[in-house]
Amino acid sequence: MDAKLIAKLDSMEARFDELTAQLADPAVMNDGARYQKTAKAQSEFSDVVEKYREWKSVEKELAGVKAMLQESDAEMREMAAQEMPQLEQRLTEIEQQLKFLLIPKDPNDSKNVVLEIRAGTGGDEASLFAAEVFRMYSRYAEQHGWKVEELSRSDSEIGGLKEVVALIEGRGVFSKLKYESGVHRVQRVPETEQQGRVHTSAITVAVLPEAEEVDIQIDPKDIRIDTFCSSGPGGQSVNTTYSAVRITHLPSSTVVSCQDEKSQIKNRAKAMRVLRSRLYEMEAEKQAQKMAAERRSQVGSGDRSEKIRTYNFPQNRVTDHRIGLTLHQLDQVVDGKLEPFFDGLSQHFQEEKLKGELGAA
Repeated sequence: MDAKLIAKLDSMEARFDELTAQLADPAVMNDGARYQKTAKAQSEFSDVVEKYREWKSVEKELAGVKAMLQESDAEMREMAAQEMPQLEQRLTEIEQQLKFLLIPKDPNDSKNVVLEIRAGTGGDEASLFAAEVFRMYSRYAEQHGWKVEELSRSDSEIGGLKEVVALIEGRGVFSKLKYESGVHRVQRVPETEQQGRVHTSAITVAVLPEAEEVDIQIDPKDIRIDTFCSSGPGGQSVNTTYSAVRITHLPSSTVVSCQDEKSQIKNRAKAMRVLRSRLYEMEAEKQAQKMAAERRSQVGSGDRSEKIRTYNFPQNRVTDHRIGLTLHQLDQVVDGKLEPFFDGLSQHFQEEKLKGELGAA
């Protein structure tokens, strides 16, 4: 195991022993608040320390087996040769488990998600692809028992989506979808193309952790709320009352509109959920940029100006450019079969985070 990793684990074990000793101190035991705080701190180290001690035990056993290989007794050497591969495999498994335990937990992983999809370059073709990608995520959500609720949408005249904002609720939603933010590119022959040429279009996807009121406090003086009549495609009036809501956050110039509901109160509540999540993400990005300046290995939320994935319909191919993964199963991917990409991305970014942790050690 890497020397830096061992040094970090030794330090964590020493801290664990220190906290364990404090829990046995009568002064701490008789102070409820202090005892609770110390016990919580100790529990944060317990899984790692337990696994590290298991690793040391197996390593010691392996060292003993290796020493047996030098014995003059042929039977002892044979026994050692049989045991060694199993111990080496077990040691490798424990090391991988340790590395996983050392990766900092993302506090947003358990949050719901505000998903925003917007058509980019490519006009009508981009809007059609935006609608397909929204269906792709909706199908994936359905497969996992998640709830998808549209907060706002703007349809194109040919049945696509200029923009859609939706709330996805369920267990571990953000942990699965958080790496989807970025530019998604599509390559295919549009139905209107008579010469059969492949066109390239793009959409942007934003995945925001839903922020609760306790996460982001919004001063009523910092927002302006406007109401207007809802309208459908082509400007047709679908609501003669002022039920649609537009909220402007003055300090950041962030604007959120919602006209999905017939009730102004419900539209306002939905718009506030989106606004809160956008402000939360802006603050998180500021923190990530600050940390990145101090630690180059810090993994942020990703630059949305970068092309992250290409969907090539003529070749039935999907490529994620961040991890170099290509699947010739585009038909399955757009049907919500996203697990290979999610697993690969999760492993990649976990390894990057671990490098950052060891680099800062």
